[in-house]
Amino acid sequence: MEAQIKVKRFNPENESESFYQDYSLDVAEDSTILDGLIKIREEIDGTLALRCSCRASICGSCSMKVNGSAKLVCKTRIKEVSPNGELVTVEPMGNFPVIKDLVTDMDLFWSKVKSVDPYVKTNFEPEAEHIASNESMTHLLGVMNCIMCGACVSECTALEVDPTFTGPAALAKAYRFVADPRDEEKKSRLGKLNENSGVWDCTRCLACVEVCPKDVAPMERIVKMRDLAIEEGYTNTSGFRHTESFNDSIKKHGRLDETRLALESTGLLNISGLIDLAVIGIKSLFKGKIPPPLPHKPKEADKVTSIAKRLDSQEKEE
Repeated sequence: MEAQIKVKRFNPENESESFYQDYSLDVAEDSTILDGLIKIREEIDGTLALRCSCRASICGSCSMKVNGSAKLVCKTRIKEVSPNGELVTVEPMGNFPVIKDLVTDMDLFWSKVKSVDPYVKTNFEPEAEHIASNESMTHLLGVMNCIMCGACVSECTALEVDPTFTGPAALAKAYRFVADPRDEEKKSRLGKLNENSGVWDCTRCLACVEVCPKDVAPMERIVKMRDLAIEEGYTNTSGFRHTESFNDSIKKHGRLDETRLALESTGLLNISGLIDLAVIGIKSLFKGKIPPPLPHKPKEADKVTSIAKRLDSQEKEE
């Protein structure tokens, strides 16, 4: 089978900018993209740099962008993305500095993972292995499947605009210990994760869920930690205020009052935050993107408010 692979290349020693290079090669019908890349490196172009190890979807080393979406190239067969011989574009992961070609710098990724203290914390020194029952750990089976491949980070839209965001991989790892029945620092962990660049900075775009090769569902873990933080009393945050204002707006008007949402999320007593918001508002005004000061009443708004109130009452009953 003939495969056409376009690779995004970059060598900081020779080039100031990246470029694309096309390769044509014969591969077996069941070849993975990694098989193709290795063949390019070994038989066509020995200068191609890539990272791989296990070839079995275990080590997480070979995460790359394939046709614009992060994938493990050892798991993705060429036939899957190119059933009729279409060109396959392979690029390094997004939101990572590129070292060379398809190899990215993972230092910031690992520093963020370390920042969430990825280990069980107890207030005593166990005399032997601290074992938890199978039943108490079942809910963590999914998140423990994470292989730290970085695919979720590559696709994270929040990280694209705010590199300080902790990110889906580190936050999923944080949940693994927040929800561990042996851990005794749940409240303090949630307090730290509730700060800026933490759980409330996730935009809930679902990109991390879609690309995760192990079905860890990072966004779902992040949302769960928001709920846990609220249960622990962490409500003096812009994230919580945003949630409350959003719900209140829908219940009252049947639509989102964007002006009120921005003000209440920031906090009416948060002077510095309101000043920053005013600057954004002025820029939006000049761009013609300022929301109307008074929300209009949409058609069938009563139905929307009725549904919102009914859902709210159901949650309270639960």
